[in-house]
Amino acid sequence: MNTQQPLAERMRPKHLDEYVGQTHLVAAGAVLRKAVESGRLPSMILWGPPGVGKTTLAHIISQQLDRQFYTLSAINSGVKDVREVIEKARKTQFFDTKNPILFIDEIHRFSKSQQDSLLGAVEHGTITLIGATTENPSFEVISPLLSRCQVYVLKSLEKKELQLLLHRAIQHDTLLQSMNIDIREDEALMRFSGGDARKLYNVLEIVIHAQSGNDSIVITNDIVVSSLQQNIAMYDKDGEQHYDIISAFIKSIRGSDPNAAVYWLARMLEGGEDITFIARRMLILASEDIGLANPNALLLAQTCFEAVKVIGMPESRIILSQAAVYLATSAKSNSTYLAIDEAIRLVQETGNLPVPLHLRNAPTKLMKELQYGKEYKYSHDYKGNFVQQDFLPKEISGKAFWKSGTNQREEELKKYMQKLWQSKYEF
Repeated sequence: MNTQQPLAERMRPKHLDEYVGQTHLVAAGAVLRKAVESGRLPSMILWGPPGVGKTTLAHIISQQLDRQFYTLSAINSGVKDVREVIEKARKTQFFDTKNPILFIDEIHRFSKSQQDSLLGAVEHGTITLIGATTENPSFEVISPLLSRCQVYVLKSLEKKELQLLLHRAIQHDTLLQSMNIDIREDEALMRFSGGDARKLYNVLEIVIHAQSGNDSIVITNDIVVSSLQQNIAMYDKDGEQHYDIISAFIKSIRGSDPNAAVYWLARMLEGGEDITFIARRMLILASEDIGLANPNALLLAQTCFEAVKVIGMPESRIILSQAAVYLATSAKSNSTYLAIDEAIRLVQETGNLPVPLHLRNAPTKLMKELQYGKEYKYSHDYKGNFVQQDFLPKEISGKAFWKSGTNQREEELKKYMQKLWQSKYEF
């Protein structure tokens, strides 16, 4: 083992049985593990935060399936590089040869033309594509390519998984085995790792390096904090602080602090962050955290998103600041966010409940004979354009998903809904 490599690289697992986390994908009987074990591997997009094992998983899959493995980084690869890899893959194709895997890290950074260059090879099975992304592929991957891939969502690692990785490194890494490492507290290690295995190992190395020359390495919360304060990195739009600072920015807006929001915005702009990334996050927040308390927030966030794509920097700093301050100073509500999540939970629990007959469409004579749509009441035929009737399946009639938030506008909506529905729903 090369002890000059970073700890995270030295500890990279070689087999699915050594892989920590993502049990919903790789545990026995899980969807991705079954695909690997069957040998029928689809092209896929691995979507998740940094340090959760996307690259590692791609390597393990190629090794277990004994597939030739090509890798490209979207940061420094172009269409020419993609075509060269596809041509190499074609030349290795024989009757019984397994198609190679092409792994593209940060595939969300590929332009449309770069992604277009992959389509034919993916569709014809010349390669099996594994793309890794930290961004929502629905926004960043073109529809024709996305439709040809399975999307697997990877989650941040839990505390018990990080602790397992920590003790595995101390017990099995050649270099760390030779040290006397005493972990008295691990809360700070867990907190600063933020569910990121690579960050955990990086923090551990920093703490160990800070005590180099000592007979023993002692790890406490105070020592971890002190060691990291002496090794603060500049903002890196491709690195770890990218995720920490956008998190601080979003939480400041959610917490109605325009001053903090503008500060974190300035940190990102000075670090060269992608302005459309910032605007997109505000667009999501406008619906998730403000919602019905101020519906105009979504419109302004959408306008901001479109504007910065046209204007560019440095002028977009003004547009982003206006949007950030507006969102921060808006009343907050997550009622619609909670409503859809509750509805999805119930759908998953109850399955495909039948649509009530009076709500069904009746385009054919047979459907009319079966009384599709017969008892439906057309709202505009009634006073106030409203009449009470059931719109939910009878099994969940009266179930309330949306409950008003505690803000002026939603209080008014609540009173209106109560006037219409009276005691049917609890708004």
